Amino acid sequence: MITKSVMLQTLCVPCACRCRYCLLSWNGKAIGADYARSERFAERFYTWLQKERPDLSFHFSFGYSMDHPNLFDALDFMNRIGSVSGKFLQCDGMAFRTDTELNDLLCELKKHGVESLNFTFYGTQAYHDRFAGRNGDHEFLLCFMEMAARIGFKVSAGVPLTKENIEQMDDLITELEEHGGRDTRLFVPHGEGRGAALENIRVSRDDLSMMSAQARAKLNQKVYQTESEWCTIKGGEPEQNRSLLISLTNNNIGQLEQMPFSEIIAEVEALDKAYYTAFPSFKELLNRYGDREGNKLYSRRDLFHRCRQQYAKEFGIEVYDVTDERQSGSRRY
Repeated sequence: MITKSVMLQTLCVPCACRCRYCLLSWNGKAIGADYARSERFAERFYTWLQKERPDLSFHFSFGYSMDHPNLFDALDFMNRIGSVSGKFLQCDGMAFRTDTELNDLLCELKKHGVESLNFTFYGTQAYHDRFAGRNGDHEFLLCFMEMAARIGFKVSAGVPLTKENIEQMDDLITELEEHGGRDTRLFVPHGEGRGAALENIRVSRDDLSMMSAQARAKLNQKVYQTESEWCTIKGGEPEQNRSLLISLTNNNIGQLEQMPFSEIIAEVEALDKAYYTAFPSFKELLNRYGDREGNKLYSRRDLFHRCRQQYAKEFGIEVYDVTDERQSGSRRY
């Protein structure tokens, strides 16, 4: 397993939404370390990597939303160290703004190096607002997206596809295109974070017939295949690379500041190894738990995650979860 990159994050910025589908399971309480302190740590980490581990790419980010009180200074720092977060802004969960305030924000974002903006839509207006837990969110995102497209940003939209919203897709895609969202991607929400609560509305191959061919084309059906198809191909090729995630919190930043960076990397790699060593391979897990008639759609990552949960429950496995993106861990690919 080859470590390719390090992502350092601090989840210190509140999100204005409370979505049913949230990778980070936002509950209204920020767990991240102080931003300024985290940035100083990130700069030292970046400088060390440039000298000692130039083979690793390095990125720094913050959450739960991008509505940082000193956003432009943060963007300048992330661009200075080459972090992807300085060019790409996820716009969900930001505070409502007037048209004038949005225009001013977008103009400043462009000055500070942002090139691409992404927005998440859960369905048409009433459904989206209920799902996101904020009245007016859908209308605000449409206005935000349309203004961004007009100013010249590269704009994209992501839509988690479920049994609940699938019949809204054609109307939603048309609406997004009318507001500048011509790059729309449908995806099947995974079972991590709050996604576990959506399992009963996971979309199936048969459900796709409820959408037009135009809407179906927005879903990458090479990435999202049925459980029976994953069983047929035995889960595909195993991962060979990994990205490390180091999540700074008030509980761990003091200790990490005293550790050599090489030890920090080695510690997270050890967590990754311990986690995946505790489980059989994806192929073996599919042989044990895979439904060879299953028609629901999964990504490889998602089905592997579900099978590991089943195995852990059956055999009483308790191991630190490196896939929980609220804490330090890893992502294999």
